[in-house]
Amino acid sequence: MLRPTRRIASRLPHVAIATTLAFLALIPGVRAGMAETFAYVGNADSNDISVFKMAESGEMMPVQTAGFTGVEKPGSSTPLAITPDKRVLIAGIRSQPYLAVSFAIDPKTGQLSHIGNGPLADSMANIAVDRSGKFLFSASYGGNKVALNPLQANGVVGEPKQVIPTGLNAHAVLPSPDNRFVFATNLGSDQVLSFAFDAATGTLTPSDPPAHKVAEKSGPRHFVFHPGGKFVYLVHELNGDVAAFSYEAKSGAWTEIQRTSALPEGFNGKASDKKPWAADIHITPDGRFLYASERTTNTLTAYKVDATSGKLTTIGSVPTEKQPRGFNIDPSGRYLAAVGELSDGMTVYAINQSSGALAKLKSYPTGKKPNWVEFLSLP
Repeated sequence: MLRPTRRIASRLPHVAIATTLAFLALIPGVRAGMAETFAYVGNADSNDISVFKMAESGEMMPVQTAGFTGVEKPGSSTPLAITPDKRVLIAGIRSQPYLAVSFAIDPKTGQLSHIGNGPLADSMANIAVDRSGKFLFSASYGGNKVALNPLQANGVVGEPKQVIPTGLNAHAVLPSPDNRFVFATNLGSDQVLSFAFDAATGTLTPSDPPAHKVAEKSGPRHFVFHPGGKFVYLVHELNGDVAAFSYEAKSGAWTEIQRTSALPEGFNGKASDKKPWAADIHITPDGRFLYASERTTNTLTAYKVDATSGKLTTIGSVPTEKQPRGFNIDPSGRYLAAVGELSDGMTVYAINQSSGALAKLKSYPTGKKPNWVEFLSLP
């Protein structure tokens, strides 16, 4: 009669462990599998990428500085993009000759190894990879154009396949969640361009209508889709507005449903050096919270997103790095990292999982003139 008892007893620790793991998986902030998370910071003046490994606590450990092979002159910014398969990181070089520098991402260490360089059609303020991982989109602020380049099998960018003239100051470019459309902001023409995208042939065709107009002199800059695919959010550089749109996936249509501000409470924009200068916008992976950066006031503003209507409720603003041109949110949705072009540093914040409020954790040195942050969890 003792044998069954011994068998049950021997299994108890395993049952207890399994139960504990299942329980921990339900607790916000505890992740199963302990995937390694890395942050990549594009530094324009030092022509390199700062690579950090992020701990579960949000602590950042610098692990590499990856320089740009074959690049000598600094550009005005360093846009980054990661392929959907997480194997390649691409950096846009905004000094002549205009290049896309491709790095292989080590799946264990997150470190970067230079693969090769490919040509870009101009100085590109923004780059993005399509959802299939076969094409690179780019937008030129000074050249007033968008372009499409094929990606070779090894991740190196091929010759431009399409170069399309736009209105003034093309700034950001992104494919729709289903990869059927590509949208690009024209900051100087106050419009968002719309293209139908054929992923089989790699071809962009202007939609009908070809553009969505926004408020005059608002300066539409960066935008982000809600993870649910029904909404899109756009930050305007020149007036500090954040606009919410409903998104119709079948036609690619944007319909504005709300307009609020990225400016902190009490902002006085009357002086010539105090004009709004909003920059970046990102949403948490679960779609509950949205954030925007503003460079004149060096702040980050947080918003709560209504899951049904898509509308925003402002949570509040916090001070951040000087001239916060870029920031991003880690894949777990628990941390936000912002970089300052004039502070050569990065600050990490914890995102309150109930309220969305930001709490500063720690700041870290980066390269010179950091302006872009990409997060990646491996494997």
